[in-house]
Amino acid sequence: QVQLVESGGGLVQAGGSLSLSCAASGRTFSRLTIGWFRRAPGKEREFVGGISWVVGRTYYADSVKGRFTVSRDDAKKTVFLQMNNLKPDDTGDYYCASRLGQAVETRDDAYVYWARGTQVTVSS
Repeated sequence: QVQLVESGGGLVQAGGSLSLSCAASGRTFSRLTIGWFRRAPGKEREFVGGISWVVGRTYYADSVKGRFTVSRDDAKKTVFLQMNNLKPDDTGDYYCASRLGQAVETRDDAYVYWARGTQVTVSS
């Protein structure tokens, strides 16, 4: 079993930056692929970005490409989501989730364990 705990959400002005963390415990972290998702008010949950346990393999939604960066520190069992040049459309609840496969899947049903979520609000 895997437990995921996020931290780092908050309120920021448009153009600003935030960094989210996703700390894991339980199953061997170095074999987990981690995805980040978000749910904007009134919308369905959507894929943001993710990182495979295969070194260097990341994938991003087009809406965040070039602004968001996912990285991982296996020694600390933590994955990071660095968000730069934030826009009001980035507002939402952000979730990290884990899966055992190598691929960074964009479908949320491909992920087994989920964190509770952290809120990100970007003001205009």
